[in-house]
Amino acid sequence: MTETISPTPPGGTPGNGGRSPEFLLAMDAFGGLRRDLFRDAFAYRPLPPIRTDGPLTRHLPGRLRGYAAWSPHAAVLFVAFCAAMIMYTDGSPGGGPNVLVWAAMGLIVGVPVAMTLIRPVGAWWLMCASTVFLGVLSPGGLGFSGWPWPAGAFLAQLAVMVVVALRTRPRTAVWMWVLTLALGTVMQFPGRGEGGTDDGPMAVASAILLLIAAVVNIRRDAERKITVQQSVTAVERDKRTVLEERTTIARELHDVVAHHMSVVAIQAEAAPYRVENPPPELTQAFATIRENAVAALTELRRVLGVVRAEDYEAPDAPQPTLADLDRLLANVRDAGLDVTKVVTGAVRELPQGVELSAYRIIQEALSNALRHAPGAAARVEVGYVLGGVGLRVVNGPPTGTVAASPGSGHGITGMRERVAMLGGEMTAGEVEDGGGYEVTVFIPVTEEGPKA
Repeated sequence: MTETISPTPPGGTPGNGGRSPEFLLAMDAFGGLRRDLFRDAFAYRPLPPIRTDGPLTRHLPGRLRGYAAWSPHAAVLFVAFCAAMIMYTDGSPGGGPNVLVWAAMGLIVGVPVAMTLIRPVGAWWLMCASTVFLGVLSPGGLGFSGWPWPAGAFLAQLAVMVVVALRTRPRTAVWMWVLTLALGTVMQFPGRGEGGTDDGPMAVASAILLLIAAVVNIRRDAERKITVQQSVTAVERDKRTVLEERTTIARELHDVVAHHMSVVAIQAEAAPYRVENPPPELTQAFATIRENAVAALTELRRVLGVVRAEDYEAPDAPQPTLADLDRLLANVRDAGLDVTKVVTGAVRELPQGVELSAYRIIQEALSNALRHAPGAAARVEVGYVLGGVGLRVVNGPPTGTVAASPGSGHGITGMRERVAMLGGEMTAGEVEDGGGYEVTVFIPVTEEGPKA
């Protein structure tokens, strides 16, 4: 097989049609010019109101805050008015019909500035056309100062370029600066035969202002991207937190479920021996029950092995219940939290899953009080009612000199997951009077006969 390799032209690179890198760079630059200043130049792009949750605007009253959202629009219109007034007062109208001409000249420079609020790129092109129009009229004796930009047009040109740079991208600011200088250079050829030119001051002033606008624009885009990334990160962190809490709950409930399944298996195995001459059907039924219970235990251990972390160690002691609440409160008091307990209703044994979840909820609520309200007093209320159990943990505001700990932020999420798993309801928030924090939970309990 013969492979034919086409020669690469001098100065070119393979795969680009023999064009030099310089040519490709120039074509990319002109393509950017076409996209930034020519494509949909007069598209309708209204400037939206600004946000009013900043460090200054958020302290304003409601009505003033609404007005502050339109402050950029008011600033642009004020600059347009100033440019028009400067054009109107520039030169020597001399009375008579020339006054109307000066009024028209004011509109010629004021309209492009105001137009940046709705059609920014088109406003820049209109301002360039206004510069040419004024250059054509100025040698005719209208008496404007400055060439090729009279004083009002000079201000309008800078204002338009700055607003467009803030509303587009830094590359557009570069193109506007280059083309504005090119326009000023071309306008030098007709000349007025007297005075100097303001092409140099325009170059310096526009370069400084456009650089500032580009930096502001870049910083604003960076902040926007950071905000979006932070939002995405917060969502992912919340999802990860929920998964971690569910995994923790699954590990803790493993012992509870395994205990019940073990009891079922043992009772199913021993039941036939408690009946004299049991029928074969009964013996087979209990054997099937035991086999299913053992299989369920095996699958449960397999599932737990999937969700168990590498460093997880199964607890040696039984899972805690509400009967161990006094020991928990004693440990919390030793840690510096003044806590009291109030129990209402007829105390009774609850399903082990409910007992464990209730204990963990109270434990986490007290831990939050220790971290976020050092020196405060707390109160734990447990209410046994018909159809469930109610929990309430409330603490006062911090009173000590110890700084509050930020914590991991997973406590409330874990409590909500436990309550949702049991079909209960939970509220958590600041106390209306006193500045403390309150966690209220109700867990329904369905009585299904005696527990094993």
